Amino acid sequence: MKATREKEEDRQVFLRIELEQPEVDKALEQAYRRLVKQVKIPGFRQGKAPRAVLERYIGKEGLLEDALNSLLPEVYEQVLKEEQIEAIANPKIEIAQTDPVVFTAVVPLKPTIELGDYHSLKLAPEKVEITKDKVDAVIEELRRQHGTWEPVERPVAFDDLVVMDVESTVEDKPFINQPGAQYQVMPGQPLPVPGFADQIIGMEIGGEKEFKLKLPEDYSTAELAGKEASFKLKVNEVKQQRLPEPDKEFAKLVSAEFKTMAALRKGITENLRLRAEQRVKEELEEKVLDAVVDLSKVEFPSVLVDSELEHLMEQQARWMQESGLGLEGYLSRINKTEEEMREELRPVAARRVTRSLVLGKVAEVEKIEVADDEITAGLEKLVQGSENKTEMKERIGSPQVRDSMEQMLATQKTVQRLVEIASGSKDAPPK
Repeated sequence: MKATREKEEDRQVFLRIELEQPEVDKALEQAYRRLVKQVKIPGFRQGKAPRAVLERYIGKEGLLEDALNSLLPEVYEQVLKEEQIEAIANPKIEIAQTDPVVFTAVVPLKPTIELGDYHSLKLAPEKVEITKDKVDAVIEELRRQHGTWEPVERPVAFDDLVVMDVESTVEDKPFINQPGAQYQVMPGQPLPVPGFADQIIGMEIGGEKEFKLKLPEDYSTAELAGKEASFKLKVNEVKQQRLPEPDKEFAKLVSAEFKTMAALRKGITENLRLRAEQRVKEELEEKVLDAVVDLSKVEFPSVLVDSELEHLMEQQARWMQESGLGLEGYLSRINKTEEEMREELRPVAARRVTRSLVLGKVAEVEKIEVADDEITAGLEKLVQGSENKTEMKERIGSPQVRDSMEQMLATQKTVQRLVEIASGSKDAPPK
């Protein structure tokens, strides 16, 4: 056996390995002894056919393939040991030639992470300010949610709710056809087709109208994209929304805990503040993580991205299945192939791998630890937040779930440590 390290790049070692003929001959003989017991050859008792007969029956290539399937893993492990290579995953092996036998192996190596001076980062969270206008906007939205619709005798205007009969076709084929459809006429409404709402404005009760609109080039149903739709409408009823007065009765209507408008305004203000603070916190975490990653130098083999990519694809498939559409249905709707979707997600997978490696290195440097009671408390929260507590208790009993919780908590603590450093609440590096 002769092994050559051709190159090393992107945390991968590229090996070229040439086998000695005696090694191959021995592996061929072992393959013959295995296969002759498995293959039924006419005219011979099972296990008694000569090697030449077996080779004619299954082909020399078949015998060599079986031999190499057994031999190459052994040779590969031997080369790793002799070359002192520490692989982190299975290699990509290809047969380059068979006479003599030469194969190549691309070996993924352990990532290297060199952190930058993240202790010098200075990032402050955005200030949270809840203005009167923001509170007023929420109150107006609540009034609309609790408003009532009353029939009116006038032409259609924006914000009205119209009851109408809709008939339409695209290239003489049925498109949207619904008697008694209810449609709120909102400015700039993109559904069912951009410009549809504008066509209804000014129509009278009992009035009919025909018009044509072009479907967007990015329409959800790919085969209809860019085509012209013909519509015929008849307005049956026009309704106008009556909003409740912003008084104590309205406050109680929103929630029994609010007895006055002042109490409602206070509750809305606090809710907006909590949501804004959470948003600011998440945005600061993202900025800090991006900054730490930008300061770092990370190299890793592509196999880690491939693995993360498969995880992302599984997530997408699961979400689509839960939505009732399924991955194939979703891909058909967005007019993409699975491979196109995979390539779009590859940069996302690469960023996730990079961030994970950097966070892991920071946790090591900062000596981040997760205590057993913290893991137990985290798992207990999962149980309390689950609809089926009995089933969840059974699931969290596995070592895998406990390890996953430990990793999640370690990540959270690491991110928190970085935010504290960047915001100046903890400046000194660990001893």
